[in-house]
Amino acid sequence: MKPIWIVDDDQSIRFVLEKALLREGLPTRSFTNPRDVLLALSERDEEAGPQVLVSDIRMPGGSGLELLTKVKERHPGLPVIIMTAFSDLDSAVSAFQGGAFEYLPKPFDLPKAVELIRRAVEESQREEVAEERMAVAPEMLGQAPAMQDVFRAIGRLSQSNVTVMITGESGSGKELVARALHKHSPRANGPFVAINTAAIPKDLLESELFGHERGAFTGAQTMRRGRFEQAEGGTLFLDEIGDMPFDLQTRLLRVLSDGHFYRVGGHNSVKANVRVIAATHQDLEQRVKEGAFREDLFHRLNVIRLRLPALRERREDIPMLTRLFLQQSAKQLGVEPKRISDSALVQLGLFGFPGNVRQLENICHWLTVMAPAQLIEPKDLPPEVALVGAQSGAGEAAVRSVDPSLSARGAHADAAVHGDIGAGAWADAPASTEMNGSVAASGTGLAGGVTASAAPALNTSGWEAGLELEAMELLTAGRHDVWDALSRRFESRLILTALSNTRGRRIEAAQKLGIGRNTITRKIQELGLED
Repeated sequence: MKPIWIVDDDQSIRFVLEKALLREGLPTRSFTNPRDVLLALSERDEEAGPQVLVSDIRMPGGSGLELLTKVKERHPGLPVIIMTAFSDLDSAVSAFQGGAFEYLPKPFDLPKAVELIRRAVEESQREEVAEERMAVAPEMLGQAPAMQDVFRAIGRLSQSNVTVMITGESGSGKELVARALHKHSPRANGPFVAINTAAIPKDLLESELFGHERGAFTGAQTMRRGRFEQAEGGTLFLDEIGDMPFDLQTRLLRVLSDGHFYRVGGHNSVKANVRVIAATHQDLEQRVKEGAFREDLFHRLNVIRLRLPALRERREDIPMLTRLFLQQSAKQLGVEPKRISDSALVQLGLFGFPGNVRQLENICHWLTVMAPAQLIEPKDLPPEVALVGAQSGAGEAAVRSVDPSLSARGAHADAAVHGDIGAGAWADAPASTEMNGSVAASGTGLAGGVTASAAPALNTSGWEAGLELEAMELLTAGRHDVWDALSRRFESRLILTALSNTRGRRIEAAQKLGIGRNTITRKIQELGLED
């Protein structure tokens, strides 16, 4: 990760922030004046610059507000946090117009300061990932007729500012469609701001959307712009709009109707020059009938509706998406991209993908890390994928839809799949249903060779089935360390998944797993998971 740059002429402020951030595993670099910061930025390329810039306002040799303006000209996506004494707050309000991420009033509470910087780091990293994906890959991929319909709709809407409602299951790529609509619209040069209304507590959502004035509520020490103001001149993407609280639906309807809103605690209306794109995985018509969603807001949002197909409805896109995601995962991890065999692609095509494209992307990331060889075979797939029974009718249809070129060698591919997961175990098995197992919870791929007689009554759904089959194979082989072997693999996968979720932050990973910080440190050492 790139360092946090701290700019302040007060040595004590720099020292306190440096130590606090280093304890959190965040590297730092300090400056005493804006001039040195601009010089360092001119000498370094984008990769060697800061992750976040934290700057005081009043310093010898230049103003923090002037620094903010110049930095934003060169690096518009860099989060800048302005530190200011209470006496500077009124003059610093103008910094929001220059794109400041947030204020840090002095004297500040150190844990809150670290939390704010951590939020800025996460925002910066999200933007970096989004920009990298947009730069190295097409916005969206899809040869299926349903996806071609979506592409045509985006093209027709390219020069329009009309409100759009995107529907589709979770993980189907609704935000990608929203970004594509923004990129090809007259507002492409403006900001694209996304907010998941289901992920923010109800009592904070109003402030997130509309901002608040200083003193509007306890803890509101500064004026803060909401997402509507942040998206000025651009596009605001409201994800999971069906979960928006009913009282906030009224405020949103008012903004969409007359284009004005009030910050929380404010008395002056603010003009909103924003295009709104909404998305949901819910049936909004049913929500309206239940009284959970305003009918007038539904009609206001539902001007143009785009439905995204689930991945199981576009299975012919699975091979192309899989190869793309394997390349992207390899680039992110700095390793050689892995290849996937035809038989493994067939097996992927049989899976129901309840998590849609996002789940396929996660599987490809898992395979990049866990598959033992450069060529991915069916036995290397996560258990919830490998355990899907290749039924005669559904299996053949899925083979043809995944890749028509496989039809000529379908019998060979089918035999390869059955041979790798143990054909005997499925000889008398009941018809398989869609598996809803989580990629993050899965273990290693299944080894072949399990016979019907060896495992006649094993569970055939979920990741637990993979565990049972793996244990049965080890026990049948005469191993006497099965408990230790499988426990180590389970704990390793659980800890690595948690660390991936928290971007390597051990304390947060331990909290989410429900264990102590000393326990996770000891386990990482015992299991050989150190970087």
